[in-house]
Amino acid sequence: MRFTTTLLLLPAALALAQDQKPLGFFGMDFEPYFEKAKAYLPAALSSPVTTGASAIAAKNVVPLTNDNWKTILTPSPSATTASGPENWMILISGGNKTCFGKCGDVERAWNESAAIFAADPTAPNLGYIDCESQAILCSTWLTGPAAIYYVRLPVPAADQSKPATTIYTVTLNTTTVTAKEIVEIHTKKTYEQAPTYEGLFHPFDGTLAKFGLNVVVGYILWGFGLLPSWTFMILISFVSRSIMNRRIGRQDATMAQGRPLGGAPAANQ
Repeated sequence: MRFTTTLLLLPAALALAQDQKPLGFFGMDFEPYFEKAKAYLPAALSSPVTTGASAIAAKNVVPLTNDNWKTILTPSPSATTASGPENWMILISGGNKTCFGKCGDVERAWNESAAIFAADPTAPNLGYIDCESQAILCSTWLTGPAAIYYVRLPVPAADQSKPATTIYTVTLNTTTVTAKEIVEIHTKKTYEQAPTYEGLFHPFDGTLAKFGLNVVVGYILWGFGLLPSWTFMILISFVSRSIMNRRIGRQDATMAQGRPLGGAPAANQ
């Protein structure tokens, strides 16, 4: 118990040490010792704000997977056409392979924004896609980190017809993004300045989605992504050699018949 109390009080003592020179016996400077002690502090204790934001984000942010996204990204039963579309903010993130290890600041800003949204009654629903563990889903959506998708899910009309789903794609700067910037995507509607997702791979309204082929194509693209780059070089080399061999064989057959390459009869025939 004493050890735990000491650890909790140590960050405050270290913060005080940064503002004024610690007192010492016989004029000794203990600041180097405080710096050494700071290095031994657990990350969770040295950054309680970040820890708290992560805990709130874990509670309020819905992880989307290849198995659940179609079920989760649907209007709630209580939604009505009068209330308008339901809003979702979905972070597209990743790890070392998909984000080259540069998404750490993005996720910290996202967690802090989730803590702010938790106190906002008008906040959108929050979702999260990790392209590192959900590579097939990212291939299905033809997306990658780091970005936020602001999705406006329409409520089906009385005749059960479904209006188009609008998706705004907000690209994030992995080095300068802040929680304030992410919050303003909703509060100041900065998402309206971002381009909308359109085309074949639109997760809800694209041609592939309408025919139920988007997941199949996602698996195919994911499979191609697993192949090493030299595989495509070998395939291209094989195809080009086959084409050249056929062309040379056709030229040899034409010459054997005494015809020029243009196909016209020889002059002595």
